[in-house]
Amino acid sequence: MDIKVSWAGNAAFVGESGSGHKVVMDGPEEGGGRDLGPRPMEMLLLGTGACSSYDVISILKKARQNISACEVLITSERAEIEPKVFTKIHIHFKLTGTNLKEKQVERAVSLSAEKYCSASIMLGATAEISHDYEILEVGSV
Repeated sequence: MDIKVSWAGNAAFVGESGSGHKVVMDGPEEGGGRDLGPRPMEMLLLGTGACSSYDVISILKKARQNISACEVLITSERAEIEPKVFTKIHIHFKLTGTNLKEKQVERAVSLSAEKYCSASIMLGATAEISHDYEILEVGSV
């Protein structure tokens, strides 16, 4: 996997993926940025949320679960001193569907966390990562 990151002035950068997609990242004004996009460390969490969501949705679909929505809320803590790595990350899945079986949801979240989500597994080298979920019935949201 190859990417390119180009400096766009001040604290802004444009990242281009190997598949040709671009994203703007920037710092806060107090750090010389113009707040034009997410911070690079936020991008790590965004990628982790998408990676783990993809896994959970795929696993539930293969288990013939009728999932209609997935939202992931991630909270994190970082070290106080440099390098300010993530020390704690909590991933909360909000899964909506029709008659989703708790056993299947629990299995999907566990498989993503322990086997499939390379992003969260990699971050787990420095951070304590926890997961939980809630199941919402279609129409109850």
